[in-house]
Amino acid sequence: MRYLCLGALGLCLAWAGLAGAAPQHVVVVRAATLIDGAGARPLHDQEVLIRGDRIAAVYARGAQPAPDGAQVLDLGDATLLPGLIDCHTHIFLQGEVPEAGGYDVQLLNYPASYRVARAIVAARRALEQGFTTIRDVETEGAGYGDVGIQRAINEGIIPGPRMFVATRAISSTGGYQLEGYAPEITVPKGAQLIDGPVEARKAAREQLDHGADWIKVYMTHRSWVDEQGALVSQPTLTVEELRAIVDEAHGWRRKVACHAYNGIGLQRALDGGCDSIEHGLELSDAQIQQMIRQGTWYVPTLAVYYYDPDPPETPTGKRDRQRVAVHGVSFRKALHAGVKIAFGTDVGGFVWSDPIAQEFARMVEFGMTPMQAIQAATTRAAELLGKRNELGVVAPGAYADLMAVHGDPLQDVAALKDVRFVMKDGVVFRPGAD
Repeated sequence: MRYLCLGALGLCLAWAGLAGAAPQHVVVVRAATLIDGAGARPLHDQEVLIRGDRIAAVYARGAQPAPDGAQVLDLGDATLLPGLIDCHTHIFLQGEVPEAGGYDVQLLNYPASYRVARAIVAARRALEQGFTTIRDVETEGAGYGDVGIQRAINEGIIPGPRMFVATRAISSTGGYQLEGYAPEITVPKGAQLIDGPVEARKAAREQLDHGADWIKVYMTHRSWVDEQGALVSQPTLTVEELRAIVDEAHGWRRKVACHAYNGIGLQRALDGGCDSIEHGLELSDAQIQQMIRQGTWYVPTLAVYYYDPDPPETPTGKRDRQRVAVHGVSFRKALHAGVKIAFGTDVGGFVWSDPIAQEFARMVEFGMTPMQAIQAATTRAAELLGKRNELGVVAPGAYADLMAVHGDPLQDVAALKDVRFVMKDGVVFRPGAD
């Protein structure tokens, strides 16, 4: 009798679960033009059928009737694209200016709760601009705050993009801010500092254990212009230290992003087996060939270096201008050689109220076609993140992440700043009525 009652109870609970299951939401999105992220040419008069959080089908308008009960969203003459992906963001940075305390004020004066509040706004701002996925590469002294925000977004507590997080980042003694204080004073640092392969491996383990999707490593720190006018950057970790981090991360099936401007530090990043070079202001021909052989990704972050240069006659002003001078040249060479390039902006290094999509114009200026630039922020970025066919593409089986803009971004990539519609996981965040 006892087992019969338990069996009946189980049957009743199962039936209650089935009876209470909500029907899957079905949406049809129509637009005059579709750039699907994968094809070389746009498609016209397409419909995208969405069931739940995934794309079920893509077909010519009118080729099949909308399913019964489906919500139909007609975006008129808009251009529909996959949700964009920014592979280099900092939601805990806000483009701080020296007059307001610069970088240091965040770690010395701002409560953690205040920084989290600003980061929540930054995450929402990314989604508003059509960036449905970001790789956030370090919290800048905010510890594991990105893991909490990632969870809050995933659980629907706050709006925001899908996040891949790198938590604290890793550098060496003398290799990160805060700096310039009296040696008798212990000040916080914006990254986790290590010395030696043992400490390096332990730091990687700690960050992975606490939720890091990627490990971020600083392979260069400050830079300056030498007597010959060349850009020089201070190297940080040794090859052996980086190899310990890479070995540990790869063992966890995670990847390593290396901040590297140029020179010795960038070479160590490549020799140590990093998965992506961030910034890469000055790449030698030999380094470009090594990146191709090793399959290393390049996330150049062009636009941020055009912000607020110091006066031209100052040492830092000369550095700022030399960074810009060599960066475009390196991008062109890497592009023409066939290096794998993914879209990244370093937003947070500039204010979140500025358009993230300004990066597209710089990529086109230095040699990409508009379609190549868009694919760098869609299919190519998804490949870097290990989400090929799931993100960055409008195709059956992919997540229902979509955005739409006024105008034709293949004629003028500035159109990507004019976002009129955003959907993430099949849920409309920004309707197309504005």
